[in-house]
Amino acid sequence: QVQLVESGGGLVQPGGSLKLSCAPSRIMFSNYIIVWYRQAPGKQRELVAQIFKSGSTNYEDSVKGRFTISRDNAKNTAYLEMKSLKPEDTAVYYCGAQSSIYSSVNYWGQGTQVTVSS
Repeated sequence: QVQLVESGGGLVQPGGSLKLSCAPSRIMFSNYIIVWYRQAPGKQRELVAQIFKSGSTNYEDSVKGRFTISRDNAKNTAYLEMKSLKPEDTAVYYCGAQSSIYSSVNYWGQGTQVTVSS
């Protein structure tokens, strides 16, 4: 059974930084598009960032310039580095692995809570 395990969430003050990690069992991340979604209370899950097999990236407009998605194929781990955090970034963050741009997300992590508050 494939599992994606996220870590790195927590409570941070506005303007602070966090780095989320996502590591899978039983699959190689290099074969997948890696995505990070988030879901705030009462809102739909939204795509935050994605990194393709080529290494190219795409970001949701509100996080451009503040968030960086990356992957380390040698460690079989993906990351989401978040800087200049705002209260509106508060959400549960989920990583996912997607086999192609034509498919839905094949595997999801369990989610990690990020809370931005003073």
